[in-house]
Amino acid sequence: MSITVIYTIATLSIIGTSAAVILFFVAQKFKVNEDPRIDQVEEALPSANCGGCGFAGCRAFAEACVKNGELADLYCPVGGNETMNTVASILGLEAVKKDPRVAFIRCNGTCDHRPKTSHFDGATTCAIASSVYSGESDCQYGCLGYGDCYDACDFDAIDLREGMGVPLILDDKCVACGACVDACPKDLIELRKKFPKDRKVVVACRNEDKGGVARKACSTACIGCGKCQKECKFDAITIENNLAYIDSDKCKLCRKCPPVCPTNAILELNFPPRKIKKEEKEECNTAK
Repeated sequence: MSITVIYTIATLSIIGTSAAVILFFVAQKFKVNEDPRIDQVEEALPSANCGGCGFAGCRAFAEACVKNGELADLYCPVGGNETMNTVASILGLEAVKKDPRVAFIRCNGTCDHRPKTSHFDGATTCAIASSVYSGESDCQYGCLGYGDCYDACDFDAIDLREGMGVPLILDDKCVACGACVDACPKDLIELRKKFPKDRKVVVACRNEDKGGVARKACSTACIGCGKCQKECKFDAITIENNLAYIDSDKCKLCRKCPPVCPTNAILELNFPPRKIKKEEKEECNTAK
C-alpha cells in the first residue's frame, strides 16, 4: 500500500473523529431535557391527532398539559372526561368535567324544502362555490351540499345523503373535533351539547332574511316570529337578525317550542313520538 493511500486514510479518519467529537459536545450543549411525563400523557391520549383540542396533534397537546400546570382550559374532545381524568392522575392535577359535544348542521333546507332556482356549473367545493356564488336556491345562507365537511371528517361521521342537498352528521361517530366546523364556509356547523340518547332541540336554519323572503326560499326557514322565545321558560332562545337560536347549554329539552313554530324550523330529534291529545283524537275520528 502506497504512502499516499495510507496518508489519505489517516487524514479522513482524523477528520471523521474530530467531527464526531465536535458534534457530541454541540449536542450536549444544546440538548433539551424533556419531561418524561409528556410521553406518559401522550400514551394516554387516543392518538387521533385531529386538532380538536386546539393543538397540532396529540404530542403538542401532551406538552401543553405538562407545561401549563393546570387543565382548566385544556380538553381532549375525542377522549372526553375519562381521558382527561387519566391525564390529571398522571400529572397530579384536577380535571374539569365538561359536557360532551356533537356537531350539528344548522340547515334543514333539503331538496324537498328548498327548491333550486339556478344551476352552478363550476368547481364542486363549498369553499370555492361560496366565494363566487350564493347557492342554487334563493337562500344565500343554506348548505351548498358539496361535501367539504365530509372531506374534512376523519371519523366517517358525515353522510352526504345523495339527493338530499344537506349532509347528515352521525352522532354515534362524531367526536366533536371541529374539523367540519372549520371546513364549512357558510358557518352552518356548530358543536352543541350532547344529550343522552342523542336527543336535541335545535333551530335548523341560518337564514337572516325577513320572514316573507326567507319562507319563499325555504319552506322550513325561521321567520323570526318570536313565538318560540315567548314559550321558553329557561331563557334558552334568543332572536337576532330575524333568526331564532337555541342555546344547547341552557335548553332543558322540554319540547315546548317546536309545536309553536309556524314553519317547523325547530327540530326535535331522537325523541319518542308525541302522545296525541284526547281532543286531537276526537277530531281525527270525526274527520274519518
